[in-house]
Amino acid sequence: MKALIIGATGATGKDLVQVLLNDPEYTQVTIFVRRPSGVAHAKLIEVVTDFDNPENVTGFITGDVLFSCLGTTLKAAGSKEKQWQTDYEIPAHFAEVARKNGVSRTVLLSAYGASAQSRIFYSRIKGTLEDKLTTLAFEQYLIFRPGLLLRKDTDRAGERISAIVIQFLNSLGMMQQFRPLPTAVLAAKMAEAPKVSGSGKHVIALGAIAG
Repeated sequence: MKALIIGATGATGKDLVQVLLNDPEYTQVTIFVRRPSGVAHAKLIEVVTDFDNPENVTGFITGDVLFSCLGTTLKAAGSKEKQWQTDYEIPAHFAEVARKNGVSRTVLLSAYGASAQSRIFYSRIKGTLEDKLTTLAFEQYLIFRPGLLLRKDTDRAGERISAIVIQFLNSLGMMQQFRPLPTAVLAAKMAEAPKVSGSGKHVIALGAIAG
């Protein structure tokens, strides 16, 4: 399979790139990045992309499966408008172009609680994106909804504290549905899913990812 990845330089995206490069069933891995990633591999194609003008890379959005890992936080984005652009507009555009270019499968990294009707802005973005990709009628559409992610060397203090608290509660048998998930585990499951899942839409929640 030929894979396409947006969000390849994020925590999960980086792990996913390595998993796909090491998997012989993926013969080509094309990543769309704002600046060179520094990764070199015979199977890797790196497309430096101006995400404010993604139409410039339309010709490169061809292959078998699109992995969408792009996302940011409100703090990093600086405004809800910027977060909406990163978490919804760009992934939606790439998915639309991919489908028009004959890509038949997509794997979306969403989030626990995603819903277009949510009162929480982040959850509403993710849910709206899930719904948008549903309308594109991919032959295989896999949605991953993990909870808190354990990122290598994270600089997010709130994330580190939340992980410690939840892991402590997990040790007491509490909040198992929210147990933190290493990004490496998530990436491996995302890479495997297109190979073992059937056609149609599948929502893969935390329990199935970590199990």
